[in-house]
Amino acid sequence: MSEVFEGYERQYCELSTNLLRKCAAAGAVDGEQRKQKISEIKSGLEDAEALIRKMDLEARSLQPGVKTVLLAKLREYKNDLNNLKTELKRITTANSSLAARDDLLESGMADAMLATADQRGRLLMSTERQTKSGDRIKESSRTMLETEELGVSILQDLHQQRQSLLHAHETIHGVDDNIGRSKRILTAMSRRMDRNKWIMGSLVMALVLVILLVLYFKLSR
Repeated sequence: MSEVFEGYERQYCELSTNLLRKCAAAGAVDGEQRKQKISEIKSGLEDAEALIRKMDLEARSLQPGVKTVLLAKLREYKNDLNNLKTELKRITTANSSLAARDDLLESGMADAMLATADQRGRLLMSTERQTKSGDRIKESSRTMLETEELGVSILQDLHQQRQSLLHAHETIHGVDDNIGRSKRILTAMSRRMDRNKWIMGSLVMALVLVILLVLYFKLSR
């Protein structure tokens, strides 16, 4: 619900109530007093029309959902304003006789006052319901925003955890590669050591044979 619209709405309801009282007062007087009351009512109706225009502009500038509700309320205010204008016209063109004026006050004015009061009561009840609905919508929107923020935070945490797992996975692969290279190096060194052992053993055996041959030839002489 628009706070600007609600401000215009309160002003209009107060002005409409005041105009209704003035219409009743104008119907009960005559002469210059009646002219003065009629002048005040006309001025008040101009102010009421200005408020209606402001509410119309404000309602049409809002979102479609809120706009539709406010325009429906605005039609009721326009009907109320038309009733006030009709009442003013009736007072202005009323017969100057006391009997006709009394009949007007007892029938038309009483019915108009009752109808307008009932209509205003319905409008105020509708305003209260709309205000409560607006509060519930605001609360739902706030809850949705908090839920969205929580979801974004969870997604960010999951992304960070995924990056950490990927980094750990790359590190493990690097360790596996280093272990594989070290294993190949150790295997190659082990083979070289075995080969060197065979070579050393062969050399030792060759030296022993040479020594034995030398000793044999020396002893045989």
